[in-house]
Amino acid sequence: MRCCDGAVDGAADDPAAPFSCRNVERAAALKRIFVAPDPGRMRLRTAARAVLGVGFAVTVVELSGLPLPASIAGGLAALLAMFTVGDPTARRQVVTTALLPVVGFPVLALAASLHGMPLLRDAAFLAVVFCGVYARRWGPRGQALGIFGFMMFFATQFLHAVPAQLPQLYVAVLLSLAACGLVRFGVWCIERRTPPPVGPAPLAARGLARPTTRQAFQNTFACALALGVGQLVSDERWYWAVGTAWWIFVNTASRGETLVRGFRRVVGTLAGIAVGLVVAVPLHGAPGPTALLVAVCVFGIFYTAAPSYSWMMFFVTVMAGLLYGLLGVLHPGLLALRFEQTLVGAAGAALAVALVLPVTTHAATDAWIQRALLAVRHCTTETARRLAGDESADPAPHVAELELLLGKVRVSLAPLLHPLSPLRVRKERARQVMAHLDDCARQARGLAAVAADPDASHDARLTAACQRVETALHGLVAPGGEQVPPAAVAFDAVPHHHPGAERALDHLRDLEEAISSLAKPLRGNPRGVFAEA
Repeated sequence: MRCCDGAVDGAADDPAAPFSCRNVERAAALKRIFVAPDPGRMRLRTAARAVLGVGFAVTVVELSGLPLPASIAGGLAALLAMFTVGDPTARRQVVTTALLPVVGFPVLALAASLHGMPLLRDAAFLAVVFCGVYARRWGPRGQALGIFGFMMFFATQFLHAVPAQLPQLYVAVLLSLAACGLVRFGVWCIERRTPPPVGPAPLAARGLARPTTRQAFQNTFACALALGVGQLVSDERWYWAVGTAWWIFVNTASRGETLVRGFRRVVGTLAGIAVGLVVAVPLHGAPGPTALLVAVCVFGIFYTAAPSYSWMMFFVTVMAGLLYGLLGVLHPGLLALRFEQTLVGAAGAALAVALVLPVTTHAATDAWIQRALLAVRHCTTETARRLAGDESADPAPHVAELELLLGKVRVSLAPLLHPLSPLRVRKERARQVMAHLDDCARQARGLAAVAADPDASHDARLTAACQRVETALHGLVAPGGEQVPPAAVAFDAVPHHHPGAERALDHLRDLEEAISSLAKPLRGNPRGVFAEA
C-alpha cells in the first residue's frame, strides 16, 4: 500500500531514500511556501497595497518634519492597521481603523509615563496583555483593537519613548492611519469588490473554557514568564520576549497549535537574523537601501502570512534589524540577543499552554471536524432541494463555510502533520482525515456547480444517493454513531439522464465514498484519534 506518490510504506523510515515520503513532504512544503494557491491573486494584491499604504504613510510623516522615532511609530501603526483590521465589510473596517487611536493613545500615554518605574510598567504591560487578548471575544474588531493596544505599549519600549515625545507620536499615528486609510478605502479598496469571507464562529464554551478567557490567562502567564526571564537576559530588550509570547497566541486554539507556532517563530527568527547579519548590518542604516528593503519586507509579511508563519517571521525579523539600523544601534550582538529573547518568549508560551487551562489538539480538532461534516451535510441537503426544483435553496454559502472550517481543521492538525512529529501512527491518521475532508470539499464544490446550472434536470436517482450520503454523515456526526433519518426530498419519479444529473450523481457517489473512508481514522481509536500527551 502506498502512503504517498512514489513512496511505499516504510520508506519514510529511511532518510536516504530518494523518493521517500519524507522527501515528498519536504517538496510539498516548499511548493506550499513558494507556489501557494492565491485565488483571485488576493494575497498579491493585499501585499502590494500594504507596501503602497505603509510607504505613503511614512512619506506623509516624514514630510511633516517629525523626527525618525515618530516616523517609525507611524509606519508601525499603518502596518498594523493594514494587517489586523479584518472586519467583514469595508464600512466596518473604516470604523475599526478610526477606533485604533482611541485604544492606542491611552496605552501610549500609560507606557511613556511609566518609563522610569519598572515595577508599575511591568504590571501595566501585563494588564494590557490580558485586556488585549480578552477583547478577542468581540470578534475581528476586538482582536484588531487588542493587538493595536499591545503593540503601542511594545512600540514605546522599542523607541524608549518618554512623555515629552507623546505629541509627536500622536500626530505621527494619526497622519499614518489617515494616509493608509486613504489607500485602503479610497485608492485601492479590494474589499468593496471582493468582500473577505466571514470566518467561522469560535468553538462554543463558557467561563474559563471560553477560548478568549482561557487564552487571556494563558497569554498573561506566558508574558509574565517572558518578562521576568527576558529582563534577566537583558534589561533593555526584554520586551522582545514579551512580544514573542504575545504573538504566538494569536489565531491558535490548542496546545499543539501553540507549540508548532512557537517552533515556526523560532525558525523564522533564526533565518531572519542570518540574513540580517549579511544585509542589515553592512548597510549601517543607509536611508535609501534601507527604505527599499523595508518595503520588500512589508510585501513579504503580507504575502506569506497565510501560507507560512515561519516566512512571515523571517521578514519581520529582517525588517526589525533594518529599523534598528536606521536608529543607529544595530550590531551582531543585538541580533543574537533578539534570538535569545525569542527563545525565552517561545518557552514561556510552551509552559503556559501546558500548565494553564490546557486544551489538547484532540479536543479542538474533533470539534472543528464535526462542524465541517455538518457543513457537508447542509451542502448536500441544499443541493438536493435545488435539484428538486426549490430555487430558494443555495448550497454555495455552505461550500464557502466548509472551506473556512477545513482551514481550521488544517491548522488544528498542524502539530501532527509537522515533519518533526514523532507520532507516526497519529500522523498517518491525521493525513488520511485531511485527505478525505479535502475530497469532501471537492465533491461539495462540484455539487454546488451542478446545482447552479439552470439546465440540470431532476432525477429520481438523486433521492437515493442523497439519502446514502446523509446516512453516512449521520453515522459520523451524531453521538455514538446514531443513524438519523435524512430529510425527504421529492424528485421526479422518472430519471431523465440529463448530463447535470449524471454529474451530480458522480459527485454524490464520490462524496459517499469519502465520508465512508473517514469512518476508520475517526472512529477506529477508542482513545481518540488525535489524542496527544
